[in-house]
Amino acid sequence: MSVLENKGSNEAIALEEKYGAQNYHPLPVVLSKGEGVYVWDVEGKKYYDFLSAYSAVNQGHCHPKIVNALKSQAERLTLTSRAFYNDMLGKYEKYVTDYFGFDKVLPMNTGAEAVETAIKLARKWGYEKKGIEANKAKIIVCQNNFHGRTITIISASNDPVATENFGPFTPGIVSIRYNDIQALEEALEDGNVAAFLVEPIQGEAGVFVPDGNYLSEALHLCKSKNVLFIADEVQTGIARTGRLLATCGNCSCPDRSCSGSPEVKPDILILGKAISGGVFPVSAVLANNDIMEVIRPGNHGSTFGGNPLACAVAIAALEVVKEEKLAENADRLGELFRSEMEKLIAQTDLVLKVRGKGLLNAILINDTEDSSTAWDICMALKENGLLAKPTHGNIIRFAPPLVMTKEQLLDCVSIISKTLREFKK
Repeated sequence: MSVLENKGSNEAIALEEKYGAQNYHPLPVVLSKGEGVYVWDVEGKKYYDFLSAYSAVNQGHCHPKIVNALKSQAERLTLTSRAFYNDMLGKYEKYVTDYFGFDKVLPMNTGAEAVETAIKLARKWGYEKKGIEANKAKIIVCQNNFHGRTITIISASNDPVATENFGPFTPGIVSIRYNDIQALEEALEDGNVAAFLVEPIQGEAGVFVPDGNYLSEALHLCKSKNVLFIADEVQTGIARTGRLLATCGNCSCPDRSCSGSPEVKPDILILGKAISGGVFPVSAVLANNDIMEVIRPGNHGSTFGGNPLACAVAIAALEVVKEEKLAENADRLGELFRSEMEKLIAQTDLVLKVRGKGLLNAILINDTEDSSTAWDICMALKENGLLAKPTHGNIIRFAPPLVMTKEQLLDCVSIISKTLREFKK
């Protein structure tokens, strides 16, 4: 029998366990179809997707406009490498830089690649523009971050699961407390600091939202010390938090589609995931000319970065965000979701709190981090038709596609409420 033939869930899981590296611990559900906010398993059971591929599928599963862009471009030209020009890259570069308000973009494929690119860019800028002594540049990061899984990026991690037996690690990375302006101020006293790399909201750590003035104060401190402010918006960007970017959190533009308020516009912006609507791997690093000009031919590259297929998909995906007002929808539904969760918290001692912005939210389960309670709740949610995943033991992250309607959201709230009320530890 061909391995491409349909199999039941048990058979599909067995294949992964036998032939795949065990670097993930998925919920035991095997998906074979997705449309909008829904996914179906191989047996045909329908679920609400409340994770959105870690916010890659903000535009919903298999959005027809994005899929059609993929099909159309795939029939014309898929890859040239950067050895030659292609007729899509320049079009995409102009579109994405106009969209987010930067001079230049360096196109890559995955979020981790984009973070690596931003670190390289910041270091080179530090040497050539700031005048840091060779090989002395430092990057400040925050504890409990998640920027990816490469060696350099895990060198910035304090998660033992991510770092154990992967050393030696990349030097020149300084870790400070998140949401702590004083800690940043002290770290910036070092003249060898080239950049501060930060997630506007720490997603993997449990959807930690910083104080309202944290990002603007951090940017102000960085400016005062001639240090680059790098925003990793791979997960928080593209309308997820109720604004086009989470760094727009303090702005008041009515359509939530600005390119960042003047106080919180990063020097380097890192994007990925939903920039392609989950249809194709696309990531990007954006900066203005005075920063990006330090990159010259041969300094950095990617065979697939900026390929025509990715460019067509990303343009369509970003058009969907504006045309369907997804940031505005995420803002409105996020307020509703947290309000409904607060009502639930008042009725049960199983959930301690809800936190988040837009449609990036989490609930904190009343148990220890090493317990299985959050996992068991997610298993119960699965049985009731909703897919979510725990993070850090006792936290469940909720991040549905941004195309969700109010009626669908309330249906999901009903599933969550029913599951939690009936759950027994």
